Amino acid sequence: MSQALPFTTADTSLLHDGLRQVIAEGASPGGVVVCGTAGHGHTTLSAGVIYPEVGEQDPDGGTVYDIASLTKVVATWPLVGRALDTDLLDLDTPVREFLPLMDGPTPSADVTVRQLLSHTSGLRASTRLDLYAGADRPLYELIAREPLETDPGVHRYINRGFILLGYALTHVHQKPLNLLAGDLWAELGMPDTTYGPLSATPLIAPTEQRPGAPRLWGTVHDENAATMGGTAGHAGAFSTADDLATYAEALLVPRPDNRLGAWLSTSMAPHAEIEPGLHRGLGWILAADSTVAYHHGFTGTSFYLAPATGRYIALATNAIHNGTARTRIAPLRELILKTITTT
Repeated sequence: MSQALPFTTADTSLLHDGLRQVIAEGASPGGVVVCGTAGHGHTTLSAGVIYPEVGEQDPDGGTVYDIASLTKVVATWPLVGRALDTDLLDLDTPVREFLPLMDGPTPSADVTVRQLLSHTSGLRASTRLDLYAGADRPLYELIAREPLETDPGVHRYINRGFILLGYALTHVHQKPLNLLAGDLWAELGMPDTTYGPLSATPLIAPTEQRPGAPRLWGTVHDENAATMGGTAGHAGAFSTADDLATYAEALLVPRPDNRLGAWLSTSMAPHAEIEPGLHRGLGWILAADSTVAYHHGFTGTSFYLAPATGRYIALATNAIHNGTARTRIAPLRELILKTITTT
C-alpha cells in the first residue's frame, strides 16, 4: 500500500444515499455497505429491513448474507494462494495432477490452475450440474471428461473451473473444502463466515421464493452448490459485512509476512480482457488500470479492494429476494466502483 486514503464524510454520505435509493426503488429489502481504509477503521452504512415478511428488523454489520460467487474470492482464491505457497498446487500445471487419479481422456482437467482462476480455460460455461443427477462417477471426474467448449485463452466466466479448484484443494489437503475454509476464516477472525446450511434465524437474510417451495433462508441459493451439499468452490458461503471488512484488512494491511496480500498483488496482473477497461486477473475483475480488484455475487453482494490506497468496500444485500429487481442494484455497484477509485 503506497498511500492510505480514508473515505471522507462526503464519500460515505454519497454511498449511504445510493444504498437508500436502490432500496427505495425495490432493488432489495435492505442492505449494508461497509467502507474503510486498511489500518484506519471503517464505516458501516445500512438501510431497509432484513426480511419484510417477518418484521422491520434493520440489517447491520452482523447480518448474515448468502454471498454467492464471492465464495470464489473469499474461500477458493485465498486457499489456492496458500496451497501455492506450500507447493501443493502450481499455477501452470494441469489441474488433473491435483485430483484423484483418472483413466482415459480428461480434456477439462488438462487445463492449468492459472486458466481456471482467470476464466480462460475453455470449459463449459453453463453449470447445470443437475444433468449429472444419479451418475455413477464422482462429479470432478464427470466434469474432467467433458470436452472443452472453446480453446483455452479466451475469457468466459465459468463456474466449473472453481468447482474443480475446490475439488483439487480437497484432494491435496485430504480435507473437505468447508473445513479448509473454516480454518482460514477462524484464523483471520471471521467468526460469522461459513458454508451452510444454517438455521433460519433473524440474523440471516433470506433469498429467493421459488414456486411451490418455502423461501430460501439459511440454505444456499445457487442450485449447483446445493446439489453438492451446499459446499462448492464457486458458491455456498455465507458472511457478514463486518467479516468482509476484516477480510479486506487482512489482505490490505502492509506487512512483510502478509502472504495473502502478496497473493493479491500477483492476482492483479491482467490475464484476459473482459471488455474495454475491464480485465480478469487471477479470480478478480480488474478495473481502473488494474488498480482495483472486485467481484460480484448473484444474490446481491460485491467486494472491492484498492491496494494502492488501502481502500475497501463491501456490499451485502439479499436483492435476489425481490427477484428480477436484483438488476436495480447496478447503479449502486457503479457508484461504489467510482467512489473507491477516487483519489
